[in-house]
Amino acid sequence: MRAMQNDNTSQLVGADLDHWRPYITQRLGREPRGLRAVAAFNHHGQPSVIRVASLVGGKPFPTLFWLIDPEINLRLDRLEAGGAIAAMQAQVAASDVLRQQMHLDHARHRVLRDQYLTPAERQFLVSHGMIGALESRGIGGIADPDRIRCLHTWYAAHCVEPNTIGQLTDELLRADS
Repeated sequence: MRAMQNDNTSQLVGADLDHWRPYITQRLGREPRGLRAVAAFNHHGQPSVIRVASLVGGKPFPTLFWLIDPEINLRLDRLEAGGAIAAMQAQVAASDVLRQQMHLDHARHRVLRDQYLTPAERQFLVSHGMIGALESRGIGGIADPDRIRCLHTWYAAHCVEPNTIGQLTDELLRADS
């Protein structure tokens, strides 16, 4: 049910990204910090997920993807308000398989985030002893690999590279339609 279209090889950067900057700024309600690319689009052809730098303002920034689609954000807000995180967290706690899948999701995400680091960013993070902030955190900057914390960060990552919590969220979104 993902309302997003993704293709890692066709993320918008450069002039195409500049075209969408006002739209992204409007969606965020502020100027985007560390904006690098549009990572996924919604069914209207508008940016739904953006990718940001992993080094922003001289500090590690482990949240790689941001969900900016207002419709999906609202639906996820409602799921969270309805207790979806607690229900999913209980489901994860009861399942070794789900926990293992989440650990793999975080590991794949760390690899993906690492691939987007520029050599200069990596050098800065290493030389300032901050690379561990990225190496130890997964999707949405989560340190505890068994914790969900926020559907928005999981779903933003899911729109780019499918993950376990995103798939569970897809099921909830389908049921809510």
